[in-house]
Amino acid sequence: MFIGDWMERGARYWPRAVAVVDEGRGAAGRFTYAQMNDRANRLARWLRDVAGVGRGDRVGLYAMNGVEYLDALFACGKLGATLVPYNWREHWRELAERLEQTTPRVVIFDAEFADAAAELQRACPFVQRWLHLGGRAVGVSAAYEPIVAEGDATPVVNERVDAEDILCLLFTGGTTGRPKGARVSLRMIAWNTLNTLVHELERGDVTITHTPMFHTGGLLVYTLPLLTLGGTVVIMRKWTAEAMLELIERERVTIMFCVPTQYQMMMQSPGFCARSLESIRFLTSGGAPLPVPVIEAYRAQHDVVFKQGFGMTEFGPGIFSMGPEHAARKAGSIGQPNYFIDARVVDTDGRPVPTGEVGELVLKGPSMSSGYYGLHTSARGAADDDGWFHTGDMARVDEDGFYYIVDRKKDMFISGGENV
Repeated sequence: MFIGDWMERGARYWPRAVAVVDEGRGAAGRFTYAQMNDRANRLARWLRDVAGVGRGDRVGLYAMNGVEYLDALFACGKLGATLVPYNWREHWRELAERLEQTTPRVVIFDAEFADAAAELQRACPFVQRWLHLGGRAVGVSAAYEPIVAEGDATPVVNERVDAEDILCLLFTGGTTGRPKGARVSLRMIAWNTLNTLVHELERGDVTITHTPMFHTGGLLVYTLPLLTLGGTVVIMRKWTAEAMLELIERERVTIMFCVPTQYQMMMQSPGFCARSLESIRFLTSGGAPLPVPVIEAYRAQHDVVFKQGFGMTEFGPGIFSMGPEHAARKAGSIGQPNYFIDARVVDTDGRPVPTGEVGELVLKGPSMSSGYYGLHTSARGAADDDGWFHTGDMARVDEDGFYYIVDRKKDMFISGGENV
């Protein structure tokens, strides 16, 4: 059983439970597990019967956060096809390069990007079908919503799908310049979900997905794992600190992920003291060390605790986790390896370095990416003869087995959540 079956199982176990709240749609944005499965089946059937999408074909998505990401992900899972979400921050000429790199049969685009979509239609004639989300048709595009709301919801099953089929291509930046599409397999998705579920997720949890869903953080940190438990995913189209605090209170959010800067912005918002966070079980931080004063401020104002972690597109993304009991004593640490991941810190010859010394962080486990789409270099190619994946991160490990990132082997900085 792979992700194409997951929403069907959810519809069987929790048909009337709310799976997704798309806050950008207002009152019409609440979808049960049964409704989400119907939407995925309708889209899968249209993709197969009208657009000719089959196993291994690509389906592009160029949109702000919304329920459509999950429609498309589960539909592709049912077909054995590959979802390719594109970075809407890029100029249309850069996006044209991504389309040429990945050659999708279909592109689904947001009405907000209608002008860029018009340029892309002219630049990329190999795309056979275009679907628009809201607004008017652009060139040859057809409306998306009637397909998922009114089409044939008869279940779609592809018996040939296996663990190494690629569910999505997620573009990652970094030190090599041009973004690379990491190949995220069904195997990788399943093992990352297991790595996440062992960290105290519960059936009644509610999370907010606000990081861009064209990245691994938006799709895979809590979104997919929580949907395997019958929980609720609240999708936020555009993030602001005040809107986040209001949404936590209104939707009774229990867990969520942000980067430290966002937690600091929320602290500085008037809503930090005015809004209730009593529903929160724990907050999760990643992307950079979480300052102890931030941890202390949330504890003092709302009696809320933090988990911390570390991840990367090519490996999970969930790699390391640290519980709230270690937040002060191990400040700056990324924690310990997740349940189904092994980690080491090694020298240039691949030998483990002594405790406390700096070396390269290497990883091993079943949640490793299958490589980069269309490139001879691959994530698996970055693994040595013993199967250890070389991350390019310089790290150290202390006497208690807690890891600390200290540098990169190549220069890189983060801008707007992007590695540059």
